[in-house]
Amino acid sequence: MPNPPEWPHRTLDVAVLRSSGWRPTPFRDVVLKVHQRCNLACDYCYVYTMADQTWRDRPLGMAPATWRVTAERMAEHAATHRLSRMRLVLHGGEPLLAGRARLTELITDFRTAFDGACRLDIQVQTNGVLLDEELLDLFLEHHVGVGVSLDGTAADNDRRRRRPDGQGSHSAVDRALRLLTGPKYREIFAGLLCIVDPTTDPIACYEALLAYQPPKMDLLLPHANWMSPPHRPQPGTAHADWLIEIFDRWYGAPRQETGIRLFEDVMALILGGSSRSEQVGLSPVAVVVVDTDGAIEQVDSLKSTYPGACSTGLTVFANPFDAAFDHPGVAARQLGIEALCATCRACQMVDVCGGGHYAHRYDIRHGFLNPSVYCADMLKLTRHIRTRMSADLARLGAAKPS
Repeated sequence: MPNPPEWPHRTLDVAVLRSSGWRPTPFRDVVLKVHQRCNLACDYCYVYTMADQTWRDRPLGMAPATWRVTAERMAEHAATHRLSRMRLVLHGGEPLLAGRARLTELITDFRTAFDGACRLDIQVQTNGVLLDEELLDLFLEHHVGVGVSLDGTAADNDRRRRRPDGQGSHSAVDRALRLLTGPKYREIFAGLLCIVDPTTDPIACYEALLAYQPPKMDLLLPHANWMSPPHRPQPGTAHADWLIEIFDRWYGAPRQETGIRLFEDVMALILGGSSRSEQVGLSPVAVVVVDTDGAIEQVDSLKSTYPGACSTGLTVFANPFDAAFDHPGVAARQLGIEALCATCRACQMVDVCGGGHYAHRYDIRHGFLNPSVYCADMLKLTRHIRTRMSADLARLGAAKPS
C-alpha cells in the first residue's frame, strides 16, 4: 500500500501561493489539549479509536511551562495581526481531568498574558461527567463558557458514550446540566454538541437536547472518510435524512427554540453570507491546536485519516503561530474552492457545501482531493434547506403589496 499523500497533494507550494497574492488568514481560535486522556470510551471517538494513535506517546497533561509559552504565542499572534479578539478552547481527551487547581492556574495565566492585548474568550468543551459546583464557580468567576457533549436520549447516549467499564454516562451528564442550566450558572452555558446517529429517532434526540434549553446545538457528522466509511443502517443518505427531520422540526417551529450552527450556516451561505463551521462553506479555517507537549498541530479531526496527519513539525517553544502558515495543510484549508477536487468545483452547491468537512474527503490515493464521503448527504441536505427557504421567500414576495 502506498504511503499517505502529503497535504493536500505534493504540488502545493506555499511560497508560490504567496507570490501570486494569497495571504493567510490569522488564527482566531486556539484549541488547547489540556489533558490527553478521557474518562469515557465513546465508540466513535476519532482520537482513541481511529487511525492516529500518537496520543499514546504524549504527556498525560499539559505542563505549566507549556501553557505559559502558548499564552505568550497567542498574545504575540494577536498583536502581530492586530486582532481585537481571540478564543481559547480547553479540550482533551477530557479537560476536566486536569483538576480545578490546575485549570485555575492555567486560566489565570492566559488572562494575564492577554491583559491589555485583545479580548480573550475562553470556552471549555467537556463530556460533563466531572462537572460540579466547584468547577462551575471557577468558570463563572473567569467568564469561561461551558459546552457539553450529549447524544440525545438517555438510552441513545448510553449506547455510544460509555464509561470504560461499559456503564452509561447520561445520569452524570444530566446532573451536571441541571446545575449548569440553573439560574446561577446559565450565563456560562455555551451549548450542546451531539453526534449524528441515523439509527436513532432524530426528533426524540432533538427534543431530549432541547429540554436543557441550550443557547445553541452543534450537530456533527461522525468523522469518517473513504478509507473508513461511515456506518449506514441502509444504503443511501441516512445521515441527511436524519438531519432533515430535525431541520424541518426546527425551521417550522412557531418561534426559535435554539440555534443550530450547521443549519444556520447553510442558510447564511445560501443567502450569500459566510460560515462559522468546518462542515460547510469555503471560509478559511482559522483554528490551530496545541497538544500537551506543545506541538502546534492541525485540527485533531484529521486524526481520523492517517497517522501523523495533524503534524506540522512545529512547537510553541520554537515557533510562532505564524510559522504554521507555511505548512501546505494550513494553506489548503484557507484556499477555498482552489483546494477542492474537480468534482466539487463543478458542483452547483459548492459555495454552500464547500466540499464538506476536510477530514471526510481523505483516501489513500488522492489525499484530500476528493468529494466528502458524505457528499450525497450534504447535497441532499443543502438542497432541501434551499428549497424550504426559496418557498418561504416566494411566499413573502407574493404577500407584498404591488
